[in-house]
Amino acid sequence: MIEIRVPDEQEGTKAVVRAWLKQVGDVVAENDPLVELETDKVTQEVPAPAAGVLAEIVLDTDAEAVPGAVLGKISAEPVQPKSFVPKVEAGPAPAERKPVGFKPSGEQETRLSPSVRRACLQHGIDPSRIEGTGRNGRVTREDIDRAVASATVVGVDEPGRAQPREFSPQDISHDRMRLTIAENMVRAVSEAPHVTAVFEADFSAVAGHKAALAAKGKKLSYTAYIVKAAAEAMAVAPAINGRWEKDRIAISPTIDVGVGTALGEKGLVVPVVKDAGSLSLEQIGATLDDLTRRARDGKLERSDVSGGSFTISNHGVSGSLLAAPIILHQGQAAILGIGKLEKRVIVREMNGQDAMLIRPMAYVTLTIDHRVVDGHQTNAWLTRFVDFLESWPRT
Repeated sequence: MIEIRVPDEQEGTKAVVRAWLKQVGDVVAENDPLVELETDKVTQEVPAPAAGVLAEIVLDTDAEAVPGAVLGKISAEPVQPKSFVPKVEAGPAPAERKPVGFKPSGEQETRLSPSVRRACLQHGIDPSRIEGTGRNGRVTREDIDRAVASATVVGVDEPGRAQPREFSPQDISHDRMRLTIAENMVRAVSEAPHVTAVFEADFSAVAGHKAALAAKGKKLSYTAYIVKAAAEAMAVAPAINGRWEKDRIAISPTIDVGVGTALGEKGLVVPVVKDAGSLSLEQIGATLDDLTRRARDGKLERSDVSGGSFTISNHGVSGSLLAAPIILHQGQAAILGIGKLEKRVIVREMNGQDAMLIRPMAYVTLTIDHRVVDGHQTNAWLTRFVDFLESWPRT
């Protein structure tokens, strides 16, 4: 038997089995996609490590998949394995099943995945009333979602909870990615004391440089400048690029900058610009273009979203002036927030006199893990970051 394993390069987050693309007994070729794994960041297909027959599924749909865990097994022998379960197309639900997805009480299904258990608790559902469509009648997350969408849901008896529970058609069931994001956010806030410092930055010099490059046919986003300035600012406060460990503050040897990329109702992913400190502005821009395009096309690899040592949330692109605190990415010491870039009146001294000027300004925040970084380091980093942006040379 050849084991199919969860890839090891999984960064500080849990994955769940989203769907098997092959059934037990199917013949597979080497590198055929076998199973989809989903985290809060990316969906990844796991290929077949060798040719043969899919002999066993160890982790079924909705099961948690830790790095290195066995997902299933492939047999090199072209025979039907004993555990083969024929794929049966589900027929229409019997008329007496109302609403769809429920089964008579007493047929208790005990083999519930963590995702299903969370959904049952979230919606107050008694899983014994659900007709499972998974292997051997197991209740899957999709079964719960269908039950929630089918008007009235019978809930678990709890003190103070009205029975039955009504769900509005406008309610939105949690998907796996949203549940994982929620778990990570709660964990980050509970483990790391968050503190936020606020500065503002004048983007006049950056806007001038950007316009000069555009006139030469070279287009760069403001995010490329922000990533470059963030990498430069690490020199004055290296701990910003570190993380808390039980016995030390570990400083990352490279500056690997994650950039939040919105995916609409699906939340966001954070592709990582690896070793940004060694890249030129143009190289950072090209890397960002590639990562952003593949993120929105759903084609990111797990390696594209792993290994970040620092994160940027450019929330201003959606209209936000200020967001604080921005929740830290687990395992990182700081996250930079960039507010909406807008023209504002500011006061500057010119020739010994105060003058009111109109400049493109944005609020910038640095939220830190206060176990790792103090206020002095935070302000030193932000000062260097803002100075670097405001003194950008014109081409």
